[in-house]
Amino acid sequence: MIGSLWHDTLGETIEPRPALDGPADVDVAIVGAGYTGLWTAYYLLVHDPSLRVLVIEREVAGFGASGRNGGWCSSLFPTSWEALAARSSRAEAVRLQRTLDATVDEVGRVVAAEGIDADWTKGGTVSLARTPLQLRRARGRVAHAHAWGFDETRLLDAREARDVLSATDVLGGVYSPHCAALHPARLVRGLARAVEARSGRIAEGTPVTEIAEGLARTPTGDVRAEVVIRATEGFTAGLPGYERHVVPVYSVMVATQPLPARVWERIGLAARTTFSDERHMVIYGQRTADDRIAFGGRGAPYRWASAVSARQEHVPRVFSWLRRTLDDLLPEVAATPLSHRWAGPLGIARDWWPSVGLDRGLGWAGGYVGDGVATSNLAGRTLADLVLRRDSDLVTLPWVGHRSRRWEPEPLRWLGVNTGLTAMGWADPEERATGRTSLVAQAFGRLMHG
Repeated sequence: MIGSLWHDTLGETIEPRPALDGPADVDVAIVGAGYTGLWTAYYLLVHDPSLRVLVIEREVAGFGASGRNGGWCSSLFPTSWEALAARSSRAEAVRLQRTLDATVDEVGRVVAAEGIDADWTKGGTVSLARTPLQLRRARGRVAHAHAWGFDETRLLDAREARDVLSATDVLGGVYSPHCAALHPARLVRGLARAVEARSGRIAEGTPVTEIAEGLARTPTGDVRAEVVIRATEGFTAGLPGYERHVVPVYSVMVATQPLPARVWERIGLAARTTFSDERHMVIYGQRTADDRIAFGGRGAPYRWASAVSARQEHVPRVFSWLRRTLDDLLPEVAATPLSHRWAGPLGIARDWWPSVGLDRGLGWAGGYVGDGVATSNLAGRTLADLVLRRDSDLVTLPWVGHRSRRWEPEPLRWLGVNTGLTAMGWADPEERATGRTSLVAQAFGRLMHG
């Protein structure tokens, strides 16, 4: 079936909320009813229930990445600690990472407090090393984490790693406790209800055609607000003036039918630890609460002019690659049919640096590079504090106010992004053939981050 597993297993029928039926005047207008927009609305109303908060959504709450991602609530951040320290200080880089670590638990706290049935389970995350070169890379990552004071990141030997996930060719792995598995669409739909329970308003089926200071323009009327928040992530390029701020790159997922208990006894993942490995082409997976494997990865092509459409969610080549990769990793699942195939766009800034900020009544957050389930919560709390002028520790973190340079115009953007995606596809076979770190991967890293 082509379609998100998460949307199909919500346990509810998605009935669109009423669209905006005319001009509106509010305190805060939020464009986008995904995680970022809804977390921002939630914390604004927690701090000040009297605020008039309007969330405007073109589709329905959770239509985008918030209802299509891998369900990893992790403290991963795509910008290196060294880059963060260069912008601020080593202590501030560490403070941001520790805040992200704590954010995983904050999401769990809100899920419990609001009674959101999101299957939230904090089992940590493991990245398996399955070649000698991957094992060297794993050792280097752990040593790097320890040098920065993150001693809870552990190097697993082969037995310890297989005890977590009994995959093929396991030589070791890296374990971090700072990750929970969850049902992402149930989280976002539950957040929408929590916002409405605090008298926030969500208008669905309402495209925003332009944003500016104090203004969100829609076909049915202008929304005037003291503050307008852009929370559009992979759909940002559709706004006039924002065509080159963030590029949408599709991440692709498959899910199996539920696996029987005897298979899980051999595979592991008893604690629902999320999993990946040390290859360059990103893969990620989780054991769902109903005993499927939800498994995803990159590799879908970037479309000209940052186009996003339903047609792009059907990528047979990547679906087939994910099936082969999963069967190679876990041969026990090879006979189990896939139940779902789907894709969704994530947002990438030119320097791969997520950011959050507020400038003269226009706020924003995004560019999470696929690590936004927890980071969007931190963004929402930060935006709420910025809007309400709260003197909190969050508003001085080193990602606040960061401005990434724009992506190149077409055709350079199309050529650069797709060359990079192709290069990542070559990097892992190159390493298997040579036993040395991929020169292709190193060159791509310099191109993207340099």
